[in-house]
Amino acid sequence: MAEYSRPVLFNGAQLDSLAGGDDPASIVRAAHRSARRLLRGAREEPGSVDRLVTYTDDHGIDALAELWARSSAFSLPGALWRIYLVRVLIRQDPEGVALLFQRGTEVLRTIDPVVAGAPLPTGPAEITELADRILRGAFDGDFANALDRAAAFCRVAAAGALSVADDQDAASPARASELTTRAQRLTITADELATCARMSRDDLLD
Repeated sequence: MAEYSRPVLFNGAQLDSLAGGDDPASIVRAAHRSARRLLRGAREEPGSVDRLVTYTDDHGIDALAELWARSSAFSLPGALWRIYLVRVLIRQDPEGVALLFQRGTEVLRTIDPVVAGAPLPTGPAEITELADRILRGAFDGDFANALDRAAAFCRVAAAGALSVADDQDAASPARASELTTRAQRLTITADELATCARMSRDDLLD
């Protein structure tokens, strides 16, 4: 297949061609190729990063999911997939996520709020801007730093979710359980992103 010289926003037909039907090995290879090309192309072509950042707003993440969602958490496409998911989580519910993040900054005694980079206090506008800056940084900045920022965000939001769950435990057990599950998922994602950041610095993330 010919090399693309710029970031590629795949349509359905191109995805079918890349993925090679339902062959898992072909899908894995395509996921790695597309992730490498997106990163390389974004850094080579001025203006392409903004298109990549807004791509999922216009088209959703189904096209990316078809290739990247099955990738190992500890791989380049797996890491990119998790950054995209973090941004989607924030942009789908900026008010709710801002509440969890703000609460997390109040109860967490680590440097994670600073690493994540959101101004304090954090409202919906600030948390949405943070999501865009993390994704943009993955393509035009230090990739490992972008992964660390995303991991820090997840840890802060997870701490906030647990704190709010404690508040809700007596009055709304179902809501408390939902928040506890969200905190667990955010913690797992944070650990995966942090591992990918270390691998990236060691030039082991592919």
